[in-house]
Amino acid sequence: MVKKNQNRLPANLQPWIDARRRFHLSHEHVQMARELGMNPKKLGKLDNHGQEPWKLPLPDFIRKLYSKRFGKRMPDVVRSIEETAAEKQAKEKAKKVTRDGARRMVDQRDDPTQ
Repeated sequence: MVKKNQNRLPANLQPWIDARRRFHLSHEHVQMARELGMNPKKLGKLDNHGQEPWKLPLPDFIRKLYSKRFGKRMPDVVRSIEETAAEKQAKEKAKKVTRDGARRMVDQRDDPTQ
């Protein structure tokens, strides 16, 4: 549930939060799955449902793929989806402030009244 003063998450990150909750994944597992390019809507078919003893549990499967592709057991810095979204929003806000400041400087330079 989103409170009024809390920032909204982008729509493309909401499925990851739902998948984290549904499959009991940690922030580390979600970050690894995102770096691997997995689709959060397709994680259900990769999960072991108990009737398929040959399948690894989903967190172990993600960790195995990650170590195979990147050659390390886990990411260097683990960030949650919320932290990633907040960081991205702050970066976009700073970029907008910088762009607006540069635009004002150009407008003042071109203004013949001053």
